[in-house]
Amino acid sequence: MNVTTAFAVTEINQVAEPRRTVQWLASRLDFSDERVGRAALIVTELSTNLVKHARNGELLMRPLGTGDGDVDGLEILALDQGPGMPDVALSRRDGYSTSGTLGQGLGAIERQADWLDVYSHRTGTVIAVRLWRERDREPPADSRRPLEVGAVHVSKSGESVCGDAWSWHWREGRLALFMADGLGHGLPAHEAAESAVRVFSESPESRPGSLIEDVHAALKPTRGAAVASMAIDLERGVAAYAGLGNIAAAVMLPSGSRHSMVSHNGTAGHTAARIQEFTYPVPRNAIVVMCSDGLATHWDLKPYPGLVTHSASVIAGVLYRDFSRRRDDVTVVVARERTPVADKV
Repeated sequence: MNVTTAFAVTEINQVAEPRRTVQWLASRLDFSDERVGRAALIVTELSTNLVKHARNGELLMRPLGTGDGDVDGLEILALDQGPGMPDVALSRRDGYSTSGTLGQGLGAIERQADWLDVYSHRTGTVIAVRLWRERDREPPADSRRPLEVGAVHVSKSGESVCGDAWSWHWREGRLALFMADGLGHGLPAHEAAESAVRVFSESPESRPGSLIEDVHAALKPTRGAAVASMAIDLERGVAAYAGLGNIAAAVMLPSGSRHSMVSHNGTAGHTAARIQEFTYPVPRNAIVVMCSDGLATHWDLKPYPGLVTHSASVIAGVLYRDFSRRRDDVTVVVARERTPVADKV
């Protein structure tokens, strides 16, 4: 099963496929039968709500890493394009309904989930739900970490694998992010991107410039990839960045301004006239975005009131929903300082 697929959910007969997929994924992650059942119920309720209340509903799911190589849970995103919830707090109460039903959908989701964040606007709603392998707990290392990482990772429609790959690593105040976009799409692109991520996984604390040089050498037998590496030093409030090709990255400052990071032209494994590392300020409350070229370059958070107070996963979901080109693999990774909204259930 391809868990990088975006499941369209606009009709009731489209509910079964994402439910089967999340059951398979939860089982692969060694969830207990009870936790697999919770995941299935969450997906069923989210999907049913999309059919009843929303336009152009989609459902996404991904394994949740802890930043040290382990996977300890799964995340489910429900996205739609309106009309939005008039009162999110009221919608979370059992018995509230706008469609003449019993109004237990969002309340049931919240009871089954270990973590939930909802953002609703006239452009639509994004609901992010997390379920950990063990009941009702967030991994202690993750809950203490001052930064959180959210992502959307979706393959081109019709492909069985994604030509993008990404990873991250956290250690003692340093967050490393890495992304690769294999040339083209399908299996050869997937293999190139995964090869690049393996190099990162072997040396996640390398300087971004040195890492890109190592990736360039390692990808020579493959069709090549656009790649980018970022290391954020929280104590110093700076990010080091190096990239080859069309991976985009930017820092959204608390003032609302956006500083784009520089990647040189080239393809790792084939052409790299210059590999150069740059440094950028990342002050408190800044939001860092890294994305493959499946996301349009004109994305902007300003039209979404209150979005910057929400979790990294919800921000990534909004960017994917409204700015994805929809004709290529797409990966969006968001890193931000933890907020009370990002931690609430």
